[in-house]
Amino acid sequence: MSHARPLALVTGASAGIGYELARQLAERGWDLVINAEDDARLERAAQQIRAAGVQVQVVQADLRDTKVGQQSKDDPAQVARQGLDALFAGKDKVVAGSAKTKAQEVANKALPDKAKAAAHRKMAEPGSAGGEESG
Repeated sequence: MSHARPLALVTGASAGIGYELARQLAERGWDLVINAEDDARLERAAQQIRAAGVQVQVVQADLRDTKVGQQSKDDPAQVARQGLDALFAGKDKVVAGSAKTKAQEVANKALPDKAKAAAHRKMAEPGSAGGEESG
C-alpha cells in the first residue's frame, strides 16, 4: 500500500458508522485499512470503497463482543459527516450524533479523565458484553 496519500484505520467498516467513515474518507482521497468481523461483508465494502480510487487493505477480526460494541448506535451517515466535517475544518473536538450522545458528553465533562478512561477500558474489554460483572 502506497503512503503518498494519508492513511486511516477504520474498525467496523463493513456497515454502519464504520462503513460511512471509510467511504467518506475514501471520497476525500485517503487510503484505508478497514476491519470488521464478517469477512464477506468486509470484502464487499472494500470493493465499494475502492471505487473512489483509493487503496484499501482489509483485516478481519471480531471486535463486537464488548459492552461498547453492543450499545445502540447513532445514525452512521450523520456521525461520519459531522466528524469528518469537523476534522477537515480543523476543529479540535466535535461531539457528533444524536441528542443522547451530546447529553452524555455534557455529563462526561464532570468526570475526571482517569475515571472516564477506566470506565471505557472496562466497557471495551473483549468479552465484556457477556453480562458478567466484576468488582
